[in-house]
Amino acid sequence: MSLTITDLEQLQTEHPEWQMELVEGKIIVSPLSDYESEEIGARLSTFLNIWVMSRKLGRVTGSGAGFILPNIEEDDSEKRNLRSPDVSFVRADRLKKTKRDFVELVPDLMVEIKSKSDRIKPLEEKIQLFLQLGSVVGILIDPDKLTVTVYRLKQTPVVLQNGETLVLPDLLPGWELAVSELWPPEFE
Repeated sequence: MSLTITDLEQLQTEHPEWQMELVEGKIIVSPLSDYESEEIGARLSTFLNIWVMSRKLGRVTGSGAGFILPNIEEDDSEKRNLRSPDVSFVRADRLKKTKRDFVELVPDLMVEIKSKSDRIKPLEEKIQLFLQLGSVVGILIDPDKLTVTVYRLKQTPVVLQNGETLVLPDLLPGWELAVSELWPPEFE
């Protein structure tokens, strides 16, 4: 049985505490993130928002924002994919006014942050799907290896480490972030 976005919305009404995505007609329930992964996402969202909001460049969202993705197969008219990156950015010209619903578009930037229970391959597959559907940049943050991998369609991924700087000139000209700024600080 293939489920729809309407089915997912009904399930969310019954279980608002669940984090769910709809993938090829199947509902995927994700566990809560570990604290460190969530803090990294909050830090990245903050750094992005400081740049984006002051320049009115677009919208930055966290893991709760749902994107209704176009179908890869043209002949399939029923939308069966509702996905949610950990962090996303949509340019202002693509979403002039925010919506009180899921948005039917692909974010320009999507970020996945590996939690302690995640496997890398499904995260990479999700990033590749978003790139195939129109995202300009996909990023995978791995707190275990302290790496940030930047993906672009039909290009070799670029792996960044501490001491290096994340830049996205194709989306956010002038924005820079030291990779080390993503990792939560240790307080004395």
